[in-house]
Amino acid sequence: LKSGTVLGKITASGKYVPYATGASNGSQVAAGILYSPLAAATGDVKAVGFVRSCEVIRAALVGLDVAGDAALKSLGVVVRGTA
Repeated sequence: LKSGTVLGKITASGKYVPYATGASNGSQVAAGILYSPLAAATGDVKAVGFVRSCEVIRAALVGLDVAGDAALKSLGVVVRGTA
């Protein structure tokens, strides 16, 4: 995963995965942003992400849409730059 990937949070497990608007497991709601890239792996990997009260640059984000922008705003994540 690339740094700046918008993340959703699976409701049942509390684990973060790439934000997926068409999902129904909780990951359809943007819940954070991956801080640094992750290499391909099988299984769970610990990572660092922005999940509240920060400012990020829109051009650096991967997978952001209008609904994701609104969800991040509700967490206090300010997305700077034009859409």
